[in-house]
Amino acid sequence: MADETIGIVGAGIVGLATAREIALRRPGTRVVVLEKEHEVAVHQTGHNSGVVHAGIYYAPGSLKADLCVRGVSILREYCQDRGLPYEEIGKLVVTVRPDELGRMESLYERARNNHVPELRKISQEEIKELEPHAGGIAALHSPRTAITDYPAIAREFAKDIEASGGEVRLGFPVTSITNVPGGIEVASGQVRVRVDRLILCAGLHSDAVAKLAQDKREPKIIPFRGEYMLLKPDRTNLVRGLIYPVPDPRYPFLGVHFTPRVDGSVEVGPNAVLALAREGYRLGRVSLKDLAGLAAYPGSWRMAAQHWRTGIKEYRGSLSATAFMKDAKLYVPGVGASDVVRGGAGVRAQALDPDGTLVDDFRIHQVGRITAVRNAPSPAATASMAIAEHIVGAVFDTPSAN
Repeated sequence: MADETIGIVGAGIVGLATAREIALRRPGTRVVVLEKEHEVAVHQTGHNSGVVHAGIYYAPGSLKADLCVRGVSILREYCQDRGLPYEEIGKLVVTVRPDELGRMESLYERARNNHVPELRKISQEEIKELEPHAGGIAALHSPRTAITDYPAIAREFAKDIEASGGEVRLGFPVTSITNVPGGIEVASGQVRVRVDRLILCAGLHSDAVAKLAQDKREPKIIPFRGEYMLLKPDRTNLVRGLIYPVPDPRYPFLGVHFTPRVDGSVEVGPNAVLALAREGYRLGRVSLKDLAGLAAYPGSWRMAAQHWRTGIKEYRGSLSATAFMKDAKLYVPGVGASDVVRGGAGVRAQALDPDGTLVDDFRIHQVGRITAVRNAPSPAATASMAIAEHIVGAVFDTPSAN
């Protein structure tokens, strides 16, 4: 129905892209975005490193792969149309040891299956031509990988929503979700908003908000803090483009890498340490409620049993710049602890299944008139506009449940 009211919980880049897509695709539909913070893009979007991924890493046929490849093209066009930053600075995925060559070859085949444009294998000599200060014995070069400003894109999406007659309602923490005849009532304390359908894009709180909507318990969100170092300004010239390691296929994290930003700075990181709060951007931030939730979930203990050694290594990097830079020096040998200062940190909303498996792909649940985005990890920012297309298709192609 063209006169429906659609609610979206969460004003990160995925929620805003989804609201914008509805407003564009279904004129006459009223869209209202409900956000607990007092500005948009505060959490994962606002702490994003700004990389526009080309689709190298993702299993062919997965939602990640399909939506990333589609998302890059429409995001590039959007940025060009709106005058937003979009710089194709290129990426090297670098092999530093002979035993990584097989993994690099597998990654190359995966990227080819995902139709990553202009990707090629290069030698040690060619690495030096592109990145004179980089290490490595071989690499994959993705010249079309880009950087952008995701908070700026999110703010532009919010403008589009409001220009189409929609609303972005800030300072609205959702406290209850209730099915009522013909629709859904979303409350923040005593304030209520009635909608015909509801889409949950709550990021770090996606499991908690989904619980309000009577969705199943799993997957649970486990917050991982990713901490960054910054190259000192007089050392940023050591890095021209993105320099990444060959990832370990056992983990959804890409490892410590070098990331130029659109503001001219260069980040080194992130590590991946278990945060002690969903919004635990600082080491000392602790939430007893969040810790109790982790302790009560069987998957947390199973994950810890599998990955405790890696966890100890990551925490060492959190406490010591020398330890943090140990792996980074493999990729840019001339950079050490004296060349960096502490940067910012983000918290990744990592979904975890009860068996301790870190959920790798996007996961979206349907609960009657409610669509719950339960896992939207990287490359969610890159793929945000394609994810929005996918969600909107699912919402309006699925019959409503009364």
